[in-house]
Amino acid sequence: MRRLVIIVIVSTVAAFVWSANPDRPPYASSQPLPEPIIFGEGVISTGAYNLNSAFTPDGSAVYFTKSTQDARLGVIVVSRFKKGKWQTPEVASFSGQYVDYDPFITEDGTKLFFCSDRPSPTKDKRDFDIWYVEKMTGGWSEPKNVGGPVNTPANEYYPSVAKDGTLYFSSNRPGGMGGFDIYRSRLVDGRYDEPENLGPSINTESGEIDVYIAPNQSWMIFVSTRPGGLGGSDLYMSYNNNGSWTLAKNLGSPINSPSREFCPMVSPDGKYFFFTSNRGVVLKERTSRFNSKELRNLLDAPGHGLGAVYQMDMEAVHRAGRRP
Repeated sequence: MRRLVIIVIVSTVAAFVWSANPDRPPYASSQPLPEPIIFGEGVISTGAYNLNSAFTPDGSAVYFTKSTQDARLGVIVVSRFKKGKWQTPEVASFSGQYVDYDPFITEDGTKLFFCSDRPSPTKDKRDFDIWYVEKMTGGWSEPKNVGGPVNTPANEYYPSVAKDGTLYFSSNRPGGMGGFDIYRSRLVDGRYDEPENLGPSINTESGEIDVYIAPNQSWMIFVSTRPGGLGGSDLYMSYNNNGSWTLAKNLGSPINSPSREFCPMVSPDGKYFFFTSNRGVVLKERTSRFNSKELRNLLDAPGHGLGAVYQMDMEAVHRAGRRP
């Protein structure tokens, strides 16, 4: 009951803040967020497995993925901000039949990229490719496969698009440095160039996945399973120094935890960092048994070890990325 009361109070305050400042994007916080907090508790982040966070340019809608822990189910859904609160998510028009993940909306809002295992007419074998839909009057177009040379018979995941159209993604195609590497493909005259591996400043013999690229390509945040991290996978940051990427730095605690952190994303205004984490609340030793209601409330809420979306100030992330 106490958790429910807190959620109601937070939702009421958020609605008041938004109604008093209607020009602020709905995800904006009235307080500094130097450390991660759960975003959209009870709607976007629930007791289920939720990941990703791609906002429309005005921030009025967020696309994310509902999944199972074994990744055999992945459905992209959308929650819209209306009447001062985030609404119950609905299945996106282009998702729900195949395994879909990793939505990314371009800066101008005209395209939404994602990865999917849906069949492609040019392939005999099902694997994960990068797809996109285009904004149309009243909704999105039918999904289109990005095609080669970006997509291959291997897997391609987590598209992130810079302002000039350059596409960053991860793949386990042959010739990489590890299991999965991060690649970049430039958009030239409407076609993607042969992808280039970002090299040893970014990629290692371990897996590098889930890259978010700054719109001007001045920095990136990505996920790695390399040794020496805090958990199963951590968030790392690298800066573009005159065309060369600096050696990636682990963002450390409290951004990373002993669990998994993944799916980095930044709000359209560049002020907030969003990511997914499997971290759980630290449960103190109990002096009494759970009753049915207490157990149900715990398992139906985020933060007990399944995926939840977290939010914090982007300024704090840059401080972590630049610290010695």
